[in-house]
Amino acid sequence: MSQKSPPQSQKKKYGAGDFGDFYSIIMLPKELELEKDVSSPFELRFQVPDFRVAIKDILRTREAGEFLSGALAGAMTKAILAPLETIRTRMVVGVGSKNISGSFVEVIEQQGWQGLWAGNAINMLRIVPTQAIELGTFEYVKRAMTSAQEKWSQTECPKVQIGPVSLNFSLSWISPVAVAGAAAGISSTLVCHPLEVLKDRLTVSRDVYPSLNIAISKIYKDGGIGAFYAGLSPTLIGMLPYSTCYYFMYETMKKSYCKSKNKKSLNRPEMLMVGALAGLTASTISFPLEVARKRLMVGALKGKCPPHMAAALAEVIREEGLMGLYRGWGASCLKVMPASGITWMFYEAWKDKILGEKRPL
Repeated sequence: MSQKSPPQSQKKKYGAGDFGDFYSIIMLPKELELEKDVSSPFELRFQVPDFRVAIKDILRTREAGEFLSGALAGAMTKAILAPLETIRTRMVVGVGSKNISGSFVEVIEQQGWQGLWAGNAINMLRIVPTQAIELGTFEYVKRAMTSAQEKWSQTECPKVQIGPVSLNFSLSWISPVAVAGAAAGISSTLVCHPLEVLKDRLTVSRDVYPSLNIAISKIYKDGGIGAFYAGLSPTLIGMLPYSTCYYFMYETMKKSYCKSKNKKSLNRPEMLMVGALAGLTASTISFPLEVARKRLMVGALKGKCPPHMAAALAEVIREEGLMGLYRGWGASCLKVMPASGITWMFYEAWKDKILGEKRPL
């Protein structure tokens, strides 16, 4: 016996319509809508969440403004000073002439004017995240440490009682600027070290690594992912004193200068001057470690890489004497001083623009 379908007049259609002999009601959330279309009997529509408001809220935060300001300042500084970075790297690792003018002439004769910007593409890719992470981390950690010190000064600091001995954990003796500087250098190094390796290979061995793609492929083929982190330990050892001293000296000199002049903040030329002096001091103190780090990083290219930083320092002293620890110091200062001053000037300018702070010109 065949079943009879309900008369057409008795059919009730819900949702998307008729599905054979079955009739049902489809309950959907408000974001989803089912419509019946002549060409497409079943069409699903949904509303995509709008992330624009959330993104705008994030970009309005102080941390995002400082992060972006650091990126822009780093990019602008590197675009201006790329030739000095090329000369500095060549002199530090012992490639070519031992003086600044001779290195300039060698690069131009061998590679043309564009050789002064060798590795600048990877340099830009390296410096944008490096400066963003470094300056953003510095500002955030400095505020967090200062806030913690103020909070602990108003309340009793944590104590640990071990028998008759009572240990007080006070933060009053710790410099928030020094801690923030160390944190900034370590965090940026851990994230951006592979880009530093690529930049050094492109600068020092242009014939072996003629382009960024070839450099990435060859380094990975020779040593895998680990090859991009070659020399990470000496880099961290060298970065820690430099970064700590650099930010500590900048903040200390800035506060001292403002106090002596009875003013609240520096103008642009004063930022340039204070930043340059901070870079000079930090570079002078940590330069022997920089020489050892560079020698470790590019030593593998010559087939005689020292096993560790102490061995690299001993090798430099044995071959060139104590003065060898400061070979390339003049070229380094020629690059570090303007770079530090310009970076701080651009950073403060962009931060004022993005965060809406006003500062004397």
